[in-house]
Amino acid sequence: MNEVYDFEKYIVICDTLVKIYKTRDIEVLALQGLDLLIEHGEVMAIIGNSGSGKSTLLNMIGGLDKPSVGSLYVNGVDLLKMRENDLPAYKTETVGFVWQNNARNIIPYLTALENVMMPMQFNKLENITKKRERAYELLEMAKIEHRAGHRLGQLSGGEQQRVAIAIALANHPKLLLADEPTGSVDTKTTDLIMEMFRSVNATLGTTIIIVTHDRQISKKVQRAVAIRDGKTSSEFIMKQSYAEQMGSITGFSDGFAEDGTQQEFAVFDRAGRVQIPKEYLEKLNLDDNKVSVSLEEGGKITIRAPER
Repeated sequence: MNEVYDFEKYIVICDTLVKIYKTRDIEVLALQGLDLLIEHGEVMAIIGNSGSGKSTLLNMIGGLDKPSVGSLYVNGVDLLKMRENDLPAYKTETVGFVWQNNARNIIPYLTALENVMMPMQFNKLENITKKRERAYELLEMAKIEHRAGHRLGQLSGGEQQRVAIAIALANHPKLLLADEPTGSVDTKTTDLIMEMFRSVNATLGTTIIIVTHDRQISKKVQRAVAIRDGKTSSEFIMKQSYAEQMGSITGFSDGFAEDGTQQEFAVFDRAGRVQIPKEYLEKLNLDDNKVSVSLEEGGKITIRAPER
């Protein structure tokens, strides 16, 4: 990436991020020079298998962890240089979190309305009446205002997750981070949650990053970035013809995309390195880690097994 960053266009800029977790006996390389750009107002998904580094990336964007090496900017702020005293304001005003485990989202002895109001206690500019009005408006956006007086144990899993999204939006965050938001709900509830993300994005202009291992969810958004072994390996972009057909102005399709509606692109790093899908390499029947690469007519790059 160019070191002159375009903060007006991109809300998240990840440049050669490396994250190393150290214990007494071992070092784990969670991110290995990851590059990623996310535009203001974008709704996108980050996909990958367990251990790929996607949750590590989400935690760093959310200010819960710091890279070992590299650059990470969110809304023009360099998170590596952010002081510890500034982190609480960042976590409550710039980003909002929606966790898969609702026990991390909702205080069980408070009502849904009280839970949504709780983060607003850090906002001293608004009085209690305005805070209550905003909390109720967010519950209306979540289509769960009729459950405003109910506590955690009185809500279904899908209702809890929609309350969690309302909580995450309480302080007008510019960026909403959702970690497997549909991982424990059925298909119908998944559609309701994705519809809420659509409404939030269209109404408030909030940038939304959804981390998921579910490819069906990633097909609901305009762009999905796949992470493998701590690096961005490929991007799935919805084909323009399909996006226009479905009226995907806000980055969502109106239903689950069918196969063939997204186009996959390989992503190369600064050194020109590209991750080749494992299933492709298996079909080459390689004896070692070497391949033959050639530039063909028409601008095609061909990768072949070496001649034996």
